[in-house]
Amino acid sequence: MTDKILVVEDEKPISELIGFHLEQQNYQIKFSYDGESAIQEIEHWLPDLILLDWMLPNISGIEVLKRIKRKDNLKKIPIIMLTAKGQEDDKIRGFELGVEDYVTKPFLPSEILARIKSLLKRTKAREENDSLKFHDININLTNRRVTRGERKLNLGPTEFNLLKFFIENKGRVYSRQQLLDNVWLNDAYVEPRTVDVHIRRLRKELNLTGEKDFIRTVRSAGYSIDSEN
Repeated sequence: MTDKILVVEDEKPISELIGFHLEQQNYQIKFSYDGESAIQEIEHWLPDLILLDWMLPNISGIEVLKRIKRKDNLKKIPIIMLTAKGQEDDKIRGFELGVEDYVTKPFLPSEILARIKSLLKRTKAREENDSLKFHDININLTNRRVTRGERKLNLGPTEFNLLKFFIENKGRVYSRQQLLDNVWLNDAYVEPRTVDVHIRRLRKELNLTGEKDFIRTVRSAGYSIDSEN
């Protein structure tokens, strides 16, 4: 899957220069030119890495950074800040708030590419220790992002927890009551048949484009996920 990079820079010549070199490396790229649109794009697109300018119209880069780090589904996205020379205090502040790296203007495109490649490599190594995989289904436990092949899945919280539980216990059959005990935990009383509703929703999203159905219904016993279904 091609890495997605959001370039947040209000000076279009700089954005275009960065974009040109990123395209040469086959990254997916989008641009934002102010802080407000950057936040909207980040929440909608969920990039794999953000290049974030410190000085932006409307909302500053540091405020964008703060808002990203407050949200559980965004706070793990790696960020490289673009800053001018002589802003050492700003750099320290950025590192304290969670910036992974800095590039100082003016810069060489080769420097940005090297830093992006290095940061993405470190991030992926970290995520491998915080992910689950079953055939072409991938769960990122850090940002609760689920993909099947190249397709991003839109799962509700219960469907996400069901899929996570199934993959962690693949091959085992669980009754409705066992699923309620392990997935719903201390929720208020839930009818056992509610499990069927969420299984249907999970199946629909997993197999939306005709993929193989790995969820197995075992008559009078329950459900499991395995390769033999």
